[in-house]
Amino acid sequence: MCTQTKAAALMANIPQADIDPSGVFKYVLIRVHSREEGDDSEVDIVRGYGWAEYHADIYEKVSEELEKGGHLDCECVGGGRIRHDSQAKKIHVYGYSMGFGRANHAVTTEKLKVRYPDYEVTWDNEGY
Repeated sequence: MCTQTKAAALMANIPQADIDPSGVFKYVLIRVHSREEGDDSEVDIVRGYGWAEYHADIYEKVSEELEKGGHLDCECVGGGRIRHDSQAKKIHVYGYSMGFGRANHAVTTEKLKVRYPDYEVTWDNEGY
């Protein structure tokens, strides 16, 4: 009999990418881990919003929400910016976070391609 931990079940239901519908905004790449003994599962998620003045604002809000049940732990593995042009169906990932460093934009781009399969999703390490 195969049993899934509570943390693994929770992680399976977390959207891998959630960003604002359009605009230029900060984003963070967050690694979500299980806190349960013997469970080393983890998932990387992308969150980007225009309301955030700082990358840490996004991380704090998202990690607080995910960690509140006690089964999950979060760590920010970097940040950057996203330019989302919903009219042209293009997303460009670039830049870095002063506080968290540069996220692996290749990972971010793959998560966004799954969420937006009909978009052109690109990245580079230029800009802030």
